[in-house]
Amino acid sequence: MDPVGILALVAVLVVVFLVASTVRIVPQARRYNIERFGRYRRTLQPGLNLVLPVADRINTKLDVREQVYSSDPRPVITEDNLVVNIDTVLYYQITDPRAAAYEVADYLQAIDQLTVTTLRNVIGSMDLEETLTSREEINSRLRAVLDDATGKWGIRVNRVEIKAIDPPHTIKEAMEKQMRAERDKRAAILHAEGERQAKILTAEGTKQKDILEAQGTQQAMILRADGEAKAVELVFQAVHRNNADPKVLAYKYLETLPHLASSDNNTFWVIPGELTEAVRTVTSAFGDQTAAGAPAPAQPAEAATAEETPPESRTPELGAGSSVSLDAAQAAADEAEKQAAAAVSDAKAEAQAAMSSQVPRREPSSGD
Repeated sequence: MDPVGILALVAVLVVVFLVASTVRIVPQARRYNIERFGRYRRTLQPGLNLVLPVADRINTKLDVREQVYSSDPRPVITEDNLVVNIDTVLYYQITDPRAAAYEVADYLQAIDQLTVTTLRNVIGSMDLEETLTSREEINSRLRAVLDDATGKWGIRVNRVEIKAIDPPHTIKEAMEKQMRAERDKRAAILHAEGERQAKILTAEGTKQKDILEAQGTQQAMILRADGEAKAVELVFQAVHRNNADPKVLAYKYLETLPHLASSDNNTFWVIPGELTEAVRTVTSAFGDQTAAGAPAPAQPAEAATAEETPPESRTPELGAGSSVSLDAAQAAADEAEKQAAAAVSDAKAEAQAAMSSQVPRREPSSGD
């Protein structure tokens, strides 16, 4: 190759090199810091940029998008002298590329160390319980300190989050036991509340049941009393309407008397004083009818029987309202019942005999 061709080729290469050194294309969300002879000149913006070849060079290339930095767990001592491991997550963004490149040597390391020291200061004034329940307060205090310190570095801390708080193993076991005890307590309280509500509802149901039963019994007694009152009224009206004489009333009195001692619960019984008077009335009534129809030869026999009857078997006459002891009352009640039943049966027999004697005999006809 001749020298002219070589020189032409060298000239072309030089031109290509100069053009390539002059043109700089910056991607979107990137910033390039340019130094001219070792001194900061300017920051290239996204797009096509021209620089002086050989004199200008790119010092740093920075990403101005929001970025995430996760730190390793760091031991922190709480106010109650417990060591917990806390790791944080930072969301930051470069706002000034020149300050981020020239104000601090390594902004990530600086942010990490500042986060650890600030976190130790904040956690050191809290106990474990407050540390576990005050994450929002810790995050806000960390963000305030970091944002104030990193502002001169051209970095804005948008958000600080505590990713995990790991207490010691023994503290974890104690917390689990406490949590289990709290849950057992809540379960016992809920169970007791359920039993209390069940007992209250049962008592309310029993109360309503007793009230309804009492109301039903009351209504039944009222209706029964009304029925008895109406029945007595009808009987009373029938007796007065038919103009019953004292003989019929005395007969009904003797017929009802045996029912007074028929109950098994009677332990005390008062014999009315008008018992003998009622017996005399019935006897005299049916005795008069017998005398009207036919002679009654049984009177001497009855008198003899009355005379032969020993005083112990006679019916004791008691005044109205008088009472005896339990055994004497029971014996008197039994004796009175027997005598009343006998008197009623004798009265019925005498009435039937009197009626049969009063039936007119039919005269035989001449044809017979």
